[in-house]
Amino acid sequence: MWIQYYRKADLTLKKELMLIEEEILLSYGASIEDLNTSDTIFNEGDTPRKFYQIRKGRIKLNHYDEEGKELILAVLHEGFSVCELLLFIDKKYPVNAIAIEPTEIITLPKESFTRILDESPEISRDINTFLSKRLYFKYIMLRNNTSLHPAVRIKGALEYHKSFSNDQGKFSFEVPFTRRELAAITGLRTETVVRTIKKLEKEQYLKIIERKIYV
Repeated sequence: MWIQYYRKADLTLKKELMLIEEEILLSYGASIEDLNTSDTIFNEGDTPRKFYQIRKGRIKLNHYDEEGKELILAVLHEGFSVCELLLFIDKKYPVNAIAIEPTEIITLPKESFTRILDESPEISRDINTFLSKRLYFKYIMLRNNTSLHPAVRIKGALEYHKSFSNDQGKFSFEVPFTRRELAAITGLRTETVVRTIKKLEKEQYLKIIERKIYV
């Protein structure tokens, strides 16, 4: 279901990018919302009431520590759902969801999302498979983030995001965030990320093309 993210108009490709096809969501009453950069979708502590799927653009999930330092837990792009796990349990959002560029999201009330799963077992199975895969690689990334070695942390973050691409070839995946975002994801300083990325390029772990990182 998941393939490398390209900005193409091809409808078939767009369908493959989506966790749930857009036409299905709209048929159950979903709406499309436009967001500007820095617009908030939900705040930490809010009650989950909707299913969100990114139609275009990027969203960050972040948290601020007691000193006010931002920690980015994930950067989600086209096709990704946003904190959908919280729709299955009675818990508040532990993070904020914020657009980091002009973004379009598909929103569907929680009750309608549940109805899709009840009426479409194949969609329910696909979602369970996807969520299981995401959790597995998330555990690996979190484990790597405890390492004292910057290269281990960065590799963990890059491999986590690449895991959702069907194309697993070397240098086939364009990393969808900046060095500063990588620093916030891994808990490193931006300067450390820049130096480590250069080192990993020399080791041929990744490739840099026009400042974009490919793994």
